[in-house]
Amino acid sequence: MTEIERADAGAAGRRGGGGSPHAYRVRGLSRSGVVLWIGGRDDEPDRVLTSPAPESRRVPLFATARQARVYARRQGRRLATSEVDTLELVRVERWLEDPGRRHVPPGAVLEAWNFFDDLARGLDAAHRLPSQGAARHGAYERLFGNECAEWTPDERRAVLALLRAGVALWNSCPVTLRPRSGGASV
Repeated sequence: MTEIERADAGAAGRRGGGGSPHAYRVRGLSRSGVVLWIGGRDDEPDRVLTSPAPESRRVPLFATARQARVYARRQGRRLATSEVDTLELVRVERWLEDPGRRHVPPGAVLEAWNFFDDLARGLDAAHRLPSQGAARHGAYERLFGNECAEWTPDERRAVLALLRAGVALWNSCPVTLRPRSGGASV
C-alpha cells in the first residue's frame, strides 16, 4: 500500500476516503510550499493530505509542483490536473496586520478560509480553529457572495479569529519536507 493509499485509508476510518490528489501552492510570509490536497468523495469534505499515523500526523511539503507530481506518481497516483492553484496567503496576512485600514482581499480570504478548514481536517486539528457559529456562517455566506462590506461586527470578528488561527495552524503544523516516496512515512 502506498503512502497516499495509507493516508486515504486512514481518512476512510475517520471521515470517508479521498479522491484524486491536487497540487496546491501556498505562498505565505513565514511558510510556503506545495501540498497535496484531496477532494472528498461524494459528500465527504476535502482535506490536505497528511501522514496516516494519528500520533505523528505531518503535512508532506514540496518546494515545487513537479516534486509533488513525482511523489504522487511514485505512489501509483496521478494528480487530478496538471494545473496548480495558488493560495496567495501573503495577501491575507498583510490584511490581518491592519484590517481596519486595508481593503479585504475577498478571493484570497475565501481561499484561505477553505484551505484552513481542509488543513485542520487533514491534521485532525479542528479544535485549533474557532468553532462554527452563526457569525462565522453568516460571514462565510457574505464572503462567498463577495459582500464583505456587509459583514456585521460579530461576523468581522469571526473572520479575523478564524484567519489568525488558520495562519497560526499553517505556520506551526508539522511538515515533512520533500518526503521520500518509498517506504518512509509521509
